[in-house]
Amino acid sequence: MITGLRTRVVRVPLRAPFITAQRRTDAVETLVVELSDEDGVTGWGEAPQVWRVTGDSLAGSRACLEGPLREVLVGAPVDPRETAPRVQRAVVANHAAKMAADIALHDLAARRTGRTLAEHLASLVGATATTGPVRTDVTLSAGEPADLAEAAVARAREGFTTLKVKVGTDAGTDVDRVLAVRAAVGPDVVLRLDANQGWDAREAVRVIGELEDAGAGLELVEQPVARRDLAGLAHVRRHVATPVMADESVFDLDDLVEVIRTGAADCVNVKLAKCGGLTPALEMLEVAGRHGLGRMVGCMMESHLGVGAGAALVAALGLPGAHDLDAGWWARSSPYVGGVVYDGARIALPDEPGLAITGLVAR
Repeated sequence: MITGLRTRVVRVPLRAPFITAQRRTDAVETLVVELSDEDGVTGWGEAPQVWRVTGDSLAGSRACLEGPLREVLVGAPVDPRETAPRVQRAVVANHAAKMAADIALHDLAARRTGRTLAEHLASLVGATATTGPVRTDVTLSAGEPADLAEAAVARAREGFTTLKVKVGTDAGTDVDRVLAVRAAVGPDVVLRLDANQGWDAREAVRVIGELEDAGAGLELVEQPVARRDLAGLAHVRRHVATPVMADESVFDLDDLVEVIRTGAADCVNVKLAKCGGLTPALEMLEVAGRHGLGRMVGCMMESHLGVGAGAALVAALGLPGAHDLDAGWWARSSPYVGGVVYDGARIALPDEPGLAITGLVAR
């Protein structure tokens, strides 16, 4: 039985500013939650602050966790199949708070059974977790062509073979930015674009078409148009050869169903901070796969804790390819004792039970 819930704010400076078409940030700002049981076992979760995407704040997430989510969690059984639905039903929206509670619940359950988080998640869906590191891309913040090219070369030297280029800040110069990156790293590095809703449908078709004609060799283009513009997203998909990925257009299962129904995307980026944790993410990834969509697990600007949960989800389902889990790499250091470790593009998952986080680093 869950007997306690505790929250703490954690702030970790980034190695450099993270800039997209939607926002700029210089630090990871997140709310860490700990759930404890009658045996003194603790599970960890986090609720990242992402004002411009999910609308979640540290204050709002804390109020949600300390209020209605505490009411449904304390006294509840440590069984995600029984308790996780209570978390999802307890409040409307508050995706980050639900993410924190849900991850902590699964972490606690995994620790109680002596399984890693990946093994625990795999057991829930009748799968066998893969072993070894999970691969991630790395994001190049929006910037001028020369700066992007320099950053791309540096990341490639560090072992990243998949780069995610932030565009959408200026459709008139985005082609130059991407071609500068391609020229700098050569043909063997995989390039993904992420416009973060920065174009309209007409601009997206023009920019992507010019890049295709120039031989930019793009793997995919993520969220080229506004979140609610599924007609525009479908229009882009019909008029370009490059696969189109939905990100902000898909928060939850209902959003995913609409994307599938309208044929608006080739693939989807499922993020725990958008959907509310591991429980809904498992369902969304299963549905997306059943309908033939490409599947990626991504992250917001969260800490090693949220990234560790996302990486465990990838390992649990055996999802191939490079995922979008570089947020912890952007942090100057991990604020936790234990947990995942970055080695260039590889995220090493711990062998210990759950997320294997045992505390916060003293600062």
